[in-house]
Parts: sequence; C-alpha cells; structure tokens
Amino acid sequence: MTETASALWINSTFAGFDAAITTAIHHLYEIGGGFFTPFFEFISLLGKGGAFLILLSLLLTFYRPTRRFGTAMCLGLALGALVTNCCLKVLIARARPYADESSIYYQFWQLVGMHTESDKSFPSGHTTAAFGACVPVFLIGRKRISWTALLFGLAMAVARIYLCVHFPSDVLAGFLVGTLAGCCAVIIASHLPAKWYEMNFIKQKKGAHECSAGEK
Repeated sequence: MTETASALWINSTFAGFDAAITTAIHHLYEIGGGFFTPFFEFISLLGKGGAFLILLSLLLTFYRPTRRFGTAMCLGLALGALVTNCCLKVLIARARPYADESSIYYQFWQLVGMHTESDKSFPSGHTTAAFGACVPVFLIGRKRISWTALLFGLAMAVARIYLCVHFPSDVLAGFLVGTLAGCCAVIIASHLPAKWYEMNFIKQKKGAHECSAGEK
C-alpha cells in the first residue's frame, strides 16, 4: 500500500511510541480475557459518525438552561470535524494499524473483534469529536463536576487503541485537535449575542399554538 510522505514520517517517528502504548493497553485484553471488549465496543459506537454527540449537543442547545453547553459542543464538533475529517485525514492518508497483516497490530486486531473503518487513520475522528464536545463542558461547567466529562474522552481514546483501529499517535493527534477545537468553540460561544441564550423555543411554540387556536 502506497502511503504519503507525511504518513511514512509519522509511522517512523512514532513507531516506538505506538508499539509501546498499544502493547500496554492490549494487556487489558490479556488480563480480562476479552471482558473489556464489549465496553470499549460500546464506547466506540457512541462516537460512530459523531451521531450521539451531535444529537446530545442539539438537545442541550434546544433547552435554554443548557444552551451554553450545547452551543459550545456543536461548535467544537464542527471545528474538530473540519480539521480532522475534511483536512488532515485526506492530506496525510495514513493507513489503519490492521492494514499491515505482518504487524503486531494486526494480531491484536484479530483478537478484539476485527472492527474495520472506511476512512484513513490520522488523526482519530472519534477522539477528536469526544474532546471537541467534552472540553467545552469542562471549561464552561463547574470544575468540581465538569471534569468528569473528560472521562468520556479518555475512554474513547483508550477504546480506539484497544480495538486496534487507531495508532496511539492518531489518538494523541485527535486529542490535541479536539481540545483546541473545544477551546475555540468556548471562545466563539462566549461572543454570541445574549439574545441567543435567552430565547425560549418551548414558550414560542406554545404561543404560536395559542394564537392559531384563537384565530379559529
């Protein structure tokens, strides 16, 4: 398989890092005898196409008390997807770990279920989305509670390596892009007109219904 110069450079530069981290996380499989596999499959499924996070952010945006969280999450997801899925994955075009059947990654991949992905590997889109959505929650919310949002991002990062659909360096890049996207999203969200956060969609709908009923 022909890879770009950027992909080859990343493979070479992070070879030791990727192998060490993947082997360490694979010990979870050896310790649990596959016990952790369903959990990581579920976490990974929540990031599939960003559908769950997008839906969650839209629901939070709909309700006025949580609109700041939802708005920032939407922006973080959009910025992260733009950088990762539309730019870096296309330009770098790094192959998935399991693409090389002679590698240790391929052996691990066979053990944990042989999950496949249709796009390129670098950076991790799942990890980008997770941190793009969770970092705004952490920054905007009360730190005594909001830090728990980052646990989802961490679980997603480990899941992608555990399932051998990403190299650890893919996940690291996804974390960096997602975190930056989340920070930018918070800044943008803080400069939106106050009217946006004061609108009450539910009351507006009720009012419109009452008007139409009165006309009848």
